Amino acid sequence: MAVDREDATSGILNALLFHMPTDVNAIAWSARLLLLAILTLWGIKFILSPIASDAAMSSFWHLVNLPFHEAGHIFFRPFGRVMTSLGGSLMQVLMPAICLLVFLIKTRDPFAGSFALWWMGQNFIDLAPYINDARSLRMPLLGGNVGSHSPYGFHDWEFILKETGLIRFDHTIARLSHVVGAVLIATALFWGGFLLFKHYQILRTRSPQ
Repeated sequence: MAVDREDATSGILNALLFHMPTDVNAIAWSARLLLLAILTLWGIKFILSPIASDAAMSSFWHLVNLPFHEAGHIFFRPFGRVMTSLGGSLMQVLMPAICLLVFLIKTRDPFAGSFALWWMGQNFIDLAPYINDARSLRMPLLGGNVGSHSPYGFHDWEFILKETGLIRFDHTIARLSHVVGAVLIATALFWGGFLLFKHYQILRTRSPQ
């Protein structure tokens, strides 16, 4: 029975992660290949950029992530001050995770799911400099202030790590966030590349000889 359950679970995951369309449009496939190439170059840049650099915080993706971060503070406000501060970072990660589930379960589009996974990884890398700044408090924040000139609690990760007694581990947690992001981005790129290769095989079989 246990083996049957494992086989059933494996079959469901395979169907979700590697669902193949019955037909592939050549133009759509080419557009996705171009998108994958852009995400690969972008992902390599994020992965190789030092945490202390402003590569993640000054990128286009930071502007995409910021509204979700701010919305997270509002959404998690009923759960207390620590969760209110943590909610911004949580929402950055939860939003692409929700998109990933929608793409896999609702729209049955695992390539779009690979993009959502890439976005999730980028969010972890986006958060790393903020976490890393928890003690130095030099990073510019919303409103133009830096953490050292702001009231206690304005810098999310200073407040989170001090309130939980983990402030001395800020650099370690930041590096962990960056590594998780790098692994997710790399996984997403390999996943997307594999899917496009399988789509190309379908495209070839459908093309006139």
